[in-house]
Amino acid sequence: MRCCATSLLVVAVAVAAGISSASAGDCNRGRSRVVHGRRSHAPAMSQPSSQPSWSSRQVTGSGHVQSGTVVHSSSVPTVTEHVVGNDSVIVQSVHPESVRVSSPVVSQAPVVKAAVLPDIVDTAVAAGSFKTLAAALGAADLVGTLKGDGPFTVFAPTDDAFAKLPAGTVEQLLKPENKDKLRDILLLHVVPGKVAAADVVKLKEATTAGGGKVSISTTDGVKVGTASGSATVVKTDIPAKNGLIHVIDSVLLP
Repeated sequence: MRCCATSLLVVAVAVAAGISSASAGDCNRGRSRVVHGRRSHAPAMSQPSSQPSWSSRQVTGSGHVQSGTVVHSSSVPTVTEHVVGNDSVIVQSVHPESVRVSSPVVSQAPVVKAAVLPDIVDTAVAAGSFKTLAAALGAADLVGTLKGDGPFTVFAPTDDAFAKLPAGTVEQLLKPENKDKLRDILLLHVVPGKVAAADVVKLKEATTAGGGKVSISTTDGVKVGTASGSATVVKTDIPAKNGLIHVIDSVLLP
């Protein structure tokens, strides 16, 4: 009887020691998992991926890219749409050959050349009312002189002024044998230098290119004259490359 009791006590102690050892092992294993940060006995669980899943699609559309001043592109750019979850990011890619950068256009002011005036002879011819004077200058060999550098101031009689002379006078003067006489008459109308109307009215007389003198009067208009008569200035300061023209209504005679 005493022997059976002792046996039972030994068995109970052994069972208790086994349970205690198992508990201690479980605790040590638990501690080991905490310390080393691994779960050696935990069942494998699927972890959510840290990388989002991507899906993409391409959409083509028309348009052009502007760069610089003016850029035109006939290419159709490719638009790629990447979808991340519920969000989408649209990236537009353009091929390099479809982009053309133009250089800035620099506008330049046009170069305006100063108008070159014709000389006194050409100005008189172009006016159309000095045909007789032009013919007389040619007959007296004065065209070259009045095309020179000058400057000259010419009191130019119009065709109507020559028409006031006695009939046949012009025709006689244009004859070669009367060249010197015609020359003297014409030089009475030419004053060396550029004498504008504002300066003419300040003078009482002026020395002509032929060496003669003409009087100047401002009574009842501006008049120039000789002992043979006077002429009224009807238009002033017509510019020419080599001087000025003042128009008179009569021919000056020596």
